[in-house]
This record gives sequence, C-alpha cells and structure tokens, in this order.
Amino acid sequence: MLVQIGTLIAATSLVQLANGFFNTFLSLRLTTEDFGPTLTGIVLSAYFIGFSIGAVGSGRIIQRIGHIRAYAAFAGMVVVGTAAMPLFVSPLGWILCRMAIGTGCVGLFITTESWLNAKAPADQRGRIFSIYMVGTFLALGAGQLLIGKLPIATTTPFFIIIALFALALMMVSATRAEAPALPPETSLPYGELTRQAPVSVIGCVVSGIVTSAFYALFPAWMARNNIPQETIALFMLVAVLGGFVFQVPVGRLSDRGDRRIVLAGLALGFSAAAVLLDLVPPRLAWVLPVAALLGGFMSTLYPVCVAHALDRMPQDRVVAVSGRLILVSGVGSAIGPILGAQVMARLDINGLLYFMAATTAALAAVAGLRIRQRAPAEQMAERPFAVIDPLNASISQEPEATDPDGTPRALPG
Repeated sequence: MLVQIGTLIAATSLVQLANGFFNTFLSLRLTTEDFGPTLTGIVLSAYFIGFSIGAVGSGRIIQRIGHIRAYAAFAGMVVVGTAAMPLFVSPLGWILCRMAIGTGCVGLFITTESWLNAKAPADQRGRIFSIYMVGTFLALGAGQLLIGKLPIATTTPFFIIIALFALALMMVSATRAEAPALPPETSLPYGELTRQAPVSVIGCVVSGIVTSAFYALFPAWMARNNIPQETIALFMLVAVLGGFVFQVPVGRLSDRGDRRIVLAGLALGFSAAAVLLDLVPPRLAWVLPVAALLGGFMSTLYPVCVAHALDRMPQDRVVAVSGRLILVSGVGSAIGPILGAQVMARLDINGLLYFMAATTAALAAVAGLRIRQRAPAEQMAERPFAVIDPLNASISQEPEATDPDGTPRALPG
C-alpha cells in the first residue's frame, strides 16, 4: 500500500516539476513571439481557463472510466497539447493548447488526490498529504532551476516537459494498485457559498488574480529587461520557497482564531511587499528577501480562504465547497494575466506591482468590514488549515469518516 501511495506522490511531483518549469518557460518564450500584450495575456490565461473547466468535469470522467484510465487520458491530453505548441506557433494555436494542458493537469491532480484520499489509512492521511505537499513545493522550486541554462527559443524545453509528463504516466500506469471509487458529490446551490463566506469567495478571486499575474508576467518582464535567465530562475525559486516556508506558521496562526484577521494581515503584507519590491535597490541582496515575502504572503491567501469557507459550511459539503472555490480561483487566475499584461504594457512593472498591491489592499478592506459586521465562525466543519501549492488549487481532503459514536474509521477502498 505505501509503495503504491509513494508511486502516486512521486508521479505528481514529476508533473509539478514539469508544470513549474512550463509556466516560467512560457512566460519567457512569449517575449520572443510578437503576439502583443493582449494576446500574450490571453495565452497565459488559457491554462487557468482549462484548469477551471477541468475542475468542473474531471470527477465525472474519473467515475465513468476509473482512476488509472482517467490518469492516462489526462496525461495524454497534456502531452498532446505540449507537443502541438512548437508545431502551431500562433496565438490561437497556443491558446487552445494551453487550455487543453490546463484541463489535463487539473484532471491529473484530482485523480491523484482522490486516489490518495481513498487509499491512505485514516490514521496516516494527514502525514501522507504533508509529504505530498512537500514534494509538490520542492518540485515547483526545482522546475524554476531548469530555466537557468536552457535555450528558450528552441524546442528543447518542450521535449523536456513532454518527457516528464510521459514518465509520470508510465509510473502510474504500471502500478498494481486497485483504483478506488469516488464518493457521490454533494450539491451546493450557487449563491449559498457567497452568502455564507463572501470573504472567502472574494479572497479566492484576488488570490487567483495576483498569483497568476505574478507567475505569468514577472519572468517575461525580467527577460525583456535583459536580466540573465539564471537570475530569473533564482528569483522565481525564492518566491516558491517563500510560499513553502510560510505554510506551517500561517496555518497554525489561522487555526487559533478568526481566519479573516489572518487573511487581512496576509493581504496587507502582500500589498506592502509588492510596493517594497518597487522601492528597494535593484540588487539581489535586497530583491530576493522581498521576493520570499511576496511568495509567502501570496501562497497562503488561498488556503486561508478555503479554511474560512469550510468553517462556515456543514461538513457534508466539504468537497462541494472545495470544488466551487477551485472554480472561483480559476476565474481569477484567468483574469490575472490579461489585466496584468494590459497594466504592464502601459505602466511597466511598477504598474503591475501597484495593481497587485491595490487588489490585495481591497481584499484586506473587505475582510475588515466583514469582521465588524459578523462574528467569527464557530468552526462548523472543524477543518484545519491545509497546505495548498501556489499554482494549482488542490481539491480538499475528504472529511474523516466516523462511526455513529464519533469514532474515526477508514474510508472504503
């Protein structure tokens, strides 16, 4: 059992390695293509549009054809989309390819995480998901390091990405694990989540906007300003690792009180860090610590929003709430590069920084207003903060099943 779980975690780490590299590489590669700011923003947003579409429909596909075949289908979609990009170098071609890649990637993540939820022993689920998220963050960071020496204008990076996705597919397809069945989904009427946890909904949109704008546009701006690829890779690596370091302390803090206060603090911290990045001298000794702070505040906005929403909702709707927030975050992520590219085309990187700072400051204001209007949640769902990677909003872990007397029991399968 542990070998099978380890295979799933290793395969997903390879997917995240490829994904982290792909996002930064594409941002750099688009600087060599004459698409213009609007089409460039749409190309960068297309991944998140596909991600949102896949988040809605992947569960039904997995239930219909099973985990292993679904994983193979989603991985195949990603490989085909990646392989087609160097063959059809045009805005429309790349928009369609990136949408397919986003749809396939979210399918891979949902397949893996639902598999882990069902197969992991109940008394080890938290530990297994911690290992899973550590592997995810380390892989995302390692993906940035691949950028350093590779020739961006060639097809070599595409081949590397294809090889990584194909290797992950080989690992999962060869496993002898019996795939589980997905539990039936609980419906969640549209509007209920917004009424119960408006701060979470707005926060997920804002998180999607700033995160996607940062990861999509910062490498491109640095490349256009002749900053060496090694420096770009180091900057992005530090931002990812900053997000990793912030997860545990922010999680513990948010579990102790009103999560809206923590969310407002994170939003203000991000806003201050974005402004500070514009003000500090352009030397690594100054820029890298600010990048770590920026990545740390940015990467913890979404999980705090998810935890707050789950506090407000009944426990039987945990999965439905998580799926809805993935969709909301995906909408924000699709908007971020488009708006950010327009702002940056007119006001350069300073405009993007102040745009992100204003967006998160507005989130802090909304959270502060709700704190004055409504008492803290009474931990209805009893769900602690969960570590979530900065680029791909994960599905929520299943609530632990219990016997009628409240004794924890393992999920079936």
